[in-house]
Amino acid sequence: MPDETPSAQEWLAGLATELGLPSPSPQEIETLLNLAGIAAHSSERIAAPIACWMVGLAKIDPGEALSLVQKYENERVG
Repeated sequence: MPDETPSAQEWLAGLATELGLPSPSPQEIETLLNLAGIAAHSSERIAAPIACWMVGLAKIDPGEALSLVQKYENERVG
């Protein structure tokens, strides 16, 4: 095992290979981080990874998912 810690992009690329998926693009990563940020700051921190998991289960594009999360949050607090 290498002594050097991989970057997030490298780690995610390796996981994508294990899962038989394409690596997420930098834009997809940024979008999912924004989605996770909304979830974590609007509720408890555990909402962030679970929200991203739910997006994966729904098989929707990260951009569409972010829009849905923003809409949900705006309606929830609006």
